[in-house]
Amino acid sequence: MRLSMVVLASVACAGLAPAADTPTFNRDIAPILYKNCSNCHRPGEVAPFALLTYQDAAKRAKQIAQITDARVMPPWKATPGYGDFLDVRRLTDRQLATIRDWAAHGAPEGDGQKPVPPKFPDGWLAGQPDQVFKMTAAYSVPAEGADQFRCFVIPLNAIEDEYVKKVEFRPGNAKIVHHAILFLDTSGEARRRETAPGQGYSCVGGPGLDITGSLGGWAPGAMPSVARDGVAHTIKKGSDLILQIHYHLDGKPEQDQSTVGLTFSKEPPTKGLTLMVLGNEKIDIPAGDSHYVVKASAVLPMDAEASAIFPHAHYLCKDMKVDAHLPDGSVIPMIWIKDWDFNWQGSYRYASPVKLPKDTRLDMQYVYDNSAANPHNPSNPPKEVKFGEETTNEMAFAFVSFTLDSPDEVSRFRSGIRAEFIADMLANGVDAEALGPERAAQLKMLLNAFDRNHNGKLDPEERPALVQFMIKRDERPKQ
Repeated sequence: MRLSMVVLASVACAGLAPAADTPTFNRDIAPILYKNCSNCHRPGEVAPFALLTYQDAAKRAKQIAQITDARVMPPWKATPGYGDFLDVRRLTDRQLATIRDWAAHGAPEGDGQKPVPPKFPDGWLAGQPDQVFKMTAAYSVPAEGADQFRCFVIPLNAIEDEYVKKVEFRPGNAKIVHHAILFLDTSGEARRRETAPGQGYSCVGGPGLDITGSLGGWAPGAMPSVARDGVAHTIKKGSDLILQIHYHLDGKPEQDQSTVGLTFSKEPPTKGLTLMVLGNEKIDIPAGDSHYVVKASAVLPMDAEASAIFPHAHYLCKDMKVDAHLPDGSVIPMIWIKDWDFNWQGSYRYASPVKLPKDTRLDMQYVYDNSAANPHNPSNPPKEVKFGEETTNEMAFAFVSFTLDSPDEVSRFRSGIRAEFIADMLANGVDAEALGPERAAQLKMLLNAFDRNHNGKLDPEERPALVQFMIKRDERPKQ
């Protein structure tokens, strides 16, 4: 009898132990959701439902467990160990296990005090900016259809060079603004492209012109960009802001009129700030090819510090990697994305500047899947895909933000990088179809001048002469 009671007690205790350790919403799940999910999953934001209360989460417990376990959410594409970034939105293995366990046990709410949902400011996250710039008119999107990529031109009306320390983008309609990228243009070309005042122009991948600067980007959950000590964005006299916005339609007609807040520095920067474009425009992916590789490289003309990287491709890309090969033979991984998703692109800011000495070579390798097995392939059956601006075309770029020892070095750095970019293009020959007749003709003239063995491309031993020629050409006084 006594033995039976001991056995029964042991069984009862065994049954109670797991229940005591089962995660609950109040104790375990709410802190995870509030820190990593609720900034987007709340009323008025781009996410399709809120995750602020127990009722919000409990009815979707299994769905939350599935999409977090698959790392679909939170949207963070950079692979751990390949670059140390700020604002990482990646759940730990322990957090994933906690969510799975909670859902598997029926998503209990738990005893004790209910957690208080986070409060989100209605105004500017980084405080009132010095000046606010708004889209010149509201832009209307339809209820249904393909996502839209639109570039809006906002005159900054700078009568002299200005220096920006802090940038904050605020979506006018958070339900449809998926992400935004901020470019600067001094050529007036963007104004010419915006044929309907205030309504922007269609742009995929980029603004479709040679930009003269950048003010960063925004995606849901992103914090305002604040420049480090000694660094500031330079807005040249007469610059226009190009606001590239990705609109995700939500099933009903909507309007948006987004704004950008700028906080200026009273002192000019002591360090240079510039943008390098690493990329390859020679892309021709056969239908059915599941492993098409695109490469590009460039050599830094001087010491520099990388502050951020923005990889970019379209729907067919599946793997993108950028490494820095230092002169001493060591390699620094800049970023590796193993499951690229066109819908979740953005800028990755390094936790500390990545110091790269002169003659460091940046290597980029992107892999594309143009097979029927790729769920992101917009063509069924697959079609041949070439480089181009449309979403059904492809691209291969990495935009890297650099700081230099002095603002005076920016011009020389850009000349060197521009020369490296063109040399890398000519290493693959000239693709007249992708480049257009005028640009292709200019590049063919360069290639003919430096292609000494006449094999139709720029070989490694021919490259230094072209790079030096282009740098010296840029250094000539402008007439």
